[in-house]
Amino acid sequence: MPDPAGQILETLLELERAVASMPTANPKPNLIPLFARIDELTARLPAGTDPSLLHYLHKRSYEKARLFLEGKDAENQEGNCRHV
Repeated sequence: MPDPAGQILETLLELERAVASMPTANPKPNLIPLFARIDELTARLPAGTDPSLLHYLHKRSYEKARLFLEGKDAENQEGNCRHV
């Protein structure tokens, strides 16, 4: 079975590319399937998944989740909820 965390990272990168293309894309990309995929993969994460990653995903802090999955969590800035 493929690693859900790795699949989440791939989907987050795909989402970033889609968002970056929006200013010039015609028609605009449909982001809803990407959000649904991230939610589906988040639900498949195993027990014991790092609480920070779960927090980022549940709060839809996708850039923070991407940085975490890339091993760059130290680059994350404190959010409004005071969670880094």
